[in-house]
Amino acid sequence: MGKVVGSIEASQKDDSLVGRKLMIVQQVNSDGASIRYEEVAADTVGAGVGEYVLLVKGAGARKTQKEANRRDVVDCAIVGIIDRFNK
Repeated sequence: MGKVVGSIEASQKDDSLVGRKLMIVQQVNSDGASIRYEEVAADTVGAGVGEYVLLVKGAGARKTQKEANRRDVVDCAIVGIIDRFNK
């Protein structure tokens, strides 16, 4: 889980990132408190700054692309927007 804290712009990047929104995400625990570190994630759901999001990493992040046989360099992706934390 994470909280979107910003976005980045990169004029030079791998072709697989062209047209993808890249967001800066601060990892959080279930209380919404910051843990670990910030990282860059490819946004697949239209998340905005200040929203809490679901993240996937590794092979799961690369499989967010719907095109078969596409080479993708993504290692972290936003795949959901969290509405609330229930405990």
